[in-house]
Amino acid sequence: MNEASLPRPDISAHRLDDETLARHFADLHPPLDRHEAAVEADRCYFCYDAPCMTACPTSIDVPLFIREIQAGNPLGAAKTILDANILGGMCARVCPTETLCEEVCVRQVAEGKPVKIGMLQRYATDHLMARGDHPFTRAAVTGKRVAVVGAGPAGLSCAHRLAMLGHDVTIYDARPKAGGLNEYGIATYKAVDDFAQAEVAFLLGIGGIAIETGKALGRDFSLADLSQEFDAVFLALGLAGVNALGIAEEDVSGMQDAVDWIAGLRQADDLAGLPIGRHVLVIGGGMTAIDAAVQAKGLGAETVTVAYRRDQAAMNASAFEQELAQTRGVSIRCNIRPVRIATTGGSVQGVEFERTTTLGDTLVGTGETLVIAADQVFKAVGQLFVADPVGETGASVALEKGRIKVDADGRTSLAGVWAGGDCVTGGEDLTVVAVAHGKRAALDIDAALRQKPGLAASLGRALSSAVARLTPAEPS
Repeated sequence: MNEASLPRPDISAHRLDDETLARHFADLHPPLDRHEAAVEADRCYFCYDAPCMTACPTSIDVPLFIREIQAGNPLGAAKTILDANILGGMCARVCPTETLCEEVCVRQVAEGKPVKIGMLQRYATDHLMARGDHPFTRAAVTGKRVAVVGAGPAGLSCAHRLAMLGHDVTIYDARPKAGGLNEYGIATYKAVDDFAQAEVAFLLGIGGIAIETGKALGRDFSLADLSQEFDAVFLALGLAGVNALGIAEEDVSGMQDAVDWIAGLRQADDLAGLPIGRHVLVIGGGMTAIDAAVQAKGLGAETVTVAYRRDQAAMNASAFEQELAQTRGVSIRCNIRPVRIATTGGSVQGVEFERTTTLGDTLVGTGETLVIAADQVFKAVGQLFVADPVGETGASVALEKGRIKVDADGRTSLAGVWAGGDCVTGGEDLTVVAVAHGKRAALDIDAALRQKPGLAASLGRALSSAVARLTPAEPS
């Protein structure tokens, strides 16, 4: 690779004016109005034993809530949704409905045009949240106290259900704000107007939940401390680590983890002030890679390329997300893997790739190389669970495949400790699955605190059925 032939790095702010940025980062799916919702609800067949309900990890009664919308009762529809999924508002915005409920919609199977279940769910939940009152009330206070570590979707879901059942909950989170990936990890245009924080405030309306931010497990307290102070503990730690590319010089100036960059963008007060490269390269094939690429283009990058080591059909990002990226000017190049970073003056200047092919199930290099010029490179090759905080002497939980091992009810190997979300073995990088994990564990925690057997078993079976429909994990 001849570095001298590559353009000099150019990472600058204020590439676009405020009006253009506002257009690029506007709501991806503007909400339905009352008439549009009624028309869309009329398309539902209200199937008996509806496949859309089975495909939902939280088992929302989709036909029921759509019929309630059809009947002019969006508040009732919202209560139906939120009773199953308290983060139904965010899930309506970020769930890959095209591979879950809408994929199995009878209208999709018969006509190729499913009922817009996600949009109808947003219509109902937005209607209720705009009223400002919480739809549920707490049961009689039990006097039991539960600690939840992690204020992401799994932790919030668990905390809300426990509070609803009468227990007092304290949530600890290392970040300044609650919300987890909903606050820090998704594309800005998917949840505009600070929706993640609005939803957290709405959820806390149940009462009985305290949140302590800036508090990290392993730094400010230990698992043993929590086990002594609380009657039960739920771990919703997410994935704090990121995979490396495994090549030299990947930490030079201009190279950054996509997860961290998206988090910074999400918290920025002035999008125009964010520096962006002229030629941006994103390495990876999942949702994070697509979110980073589309937003980089939205900030004013001239060229944005997503580079993925396998063919496009193997990408973890959904077909909808891939198409979104391409229609917004992002180039997707497949069957290439990075082998070397080109630098100048300590800054990235480009990446050399080797072309790949698949022999059976094995990815192999062909020996042929190419160079993609880039002055800013985002690494989006997966996240890792950081096990150190749960591996302390005398209070460790068992791991499996690098994540926390749990049973069907979310119980860990340590008595009195449950876990859910991305940090557990088999966890998916989806808000709706994390919500299901949190609710399932809350029901089992409640059963344990009240000494009732197996109340969460049926929910666990429903979740397993829905998760089986998800896109399989990216092959190695």
